[in-house]
Amino acid sequence: MSDRQRGSRIPEFRRLSLADRRRELAARAELSGDDLALLDTGGLTAADADRIIENVVGVYALPLGVALNFQINQRDYLVPMAVEEPSVVAAASYAARMVRAGGGFSATADLPVMIAQIELRDVGDPPSARARIEAAQAEILAMADSSQAVLVSVGGGARDLEVRQVAGATQSRLVVHLHVNCRDAMGANSVNTMAETVAPRLAELSGGRVGLRILSNLADRRLVRVSARVPFSALASDKGGAAGSQVAEGIAAASRFAEDDPYRAATHNKGIMNGVDAVVMATGNDWRGVEAGAHAFAARDGRYRPLGTWKVEGDSLVGRLEMPMAVGTVGGTLQVHPGARLALRILRVSSSEELGMVIGAAGLGQNLAALRALATEGIQRGHMTLHKRAVGGPSPHPSGERS
Repeated sequence: MSDRQRGSRIPEFRRLSLADRRRELAARAELSGDDLALLDTGGLTAADADRIIENVVGVYALPLGVALNFQINQRDYLVPMAVEEPSVVAAASYAARMVRAGGGFSATADLPVMIAQIELRDVGDPPSARARIEAAQAEILAMADSSQAVLVSVGGGARDLEVRQVAGATQSRLVVHLHVNCRDAMGANSVNTMAETVAPRLAELSGGRVGLRILSNLADRRLVRVSARVPFSALASDKGGAAGSQVAEGIAAASRFAEDDPYRAATHNKGIMNGVDAVVMATGNDWRGVEAGAHAFAARDGRYRPLGTWKVEGDSLVGRLEMPMAVGTVGGTLQVHPGARLALRILRVSSSEELGMVIGAAGLGQNLAALRALATEGIQRGHMTLHKRAVGGPSPHPSGERS
């Protein structure tokens, strides 16, 4: 199949019938008839669901769409999104088309390192305890690895150790961080097992007692960074509206508002997470963990800030996003959820890092579309048009719904 046939640029995709969209998707993602059949149920039967959570009585479905036009690091992606909110898929596709005019998204990702926290309470001499723990680092890392032979066999495992003293209102505690390379898994189970494995030895070394042993969802060792450059010509309003330079200045001003005001930053970041969460959910990952990490990272210096920002540079609008991205392509729900595995096949990602970069691009793209709407006709015009379509009202396609 040619690069064009595999590409994410599919003009007038939204105008196709549901059956024709599926045929187009099947051809580009090389899906089988059985794969397409999963799209009728979301890929999850009640029997499958009964293996995932407790007290199952049925299955709750969300719409699954495909965002188009995404080009990331010079490669095209069809991006599956599971979301109930109208306009998210359309807006992401439209934004990706604008970014594509500037060469597409550029993205990098840290190694997939998660943090296991072991809390040590009632430590009598914290400086001495810290020194003893740091001196035993090799022993502790080896002990942690001994509990995760499969992870170690694929090149993962404990990589580093950090000791922090955390003061509280009633007590001071030592907190030991294990930095664990989780490879292509999100890693929660491995990290938690490692924390429980090494906790008794750390208590011996510190002279204290074990408190909590669990991962941190502030995965600041596992960041993705995404940037995009959009030429003014791609931002211009239709039908004699604002020039591209005016739209760019409006978007940059809206971004500065989010940088200056945490009340605005909360809504700005919600827009980013509209794109992020939809892909995280479609791929069977933990959207609650990603949300927790994102918002903690946004407030890491004591003030809540935007995860993505936009500035005018020369004759282009330039956006940058940085955020934690603890996601996996193996393990967890993926083992039992055919729909999540199908979403990954549509994406054609080969690692957790690559998946994280795609998700970050979806977040930055969604942010661009929202800010462009705010800077021009307002957020409600396109959103409410699609909302009316969802509830059965008239549905002329807004300018934001372009595929």
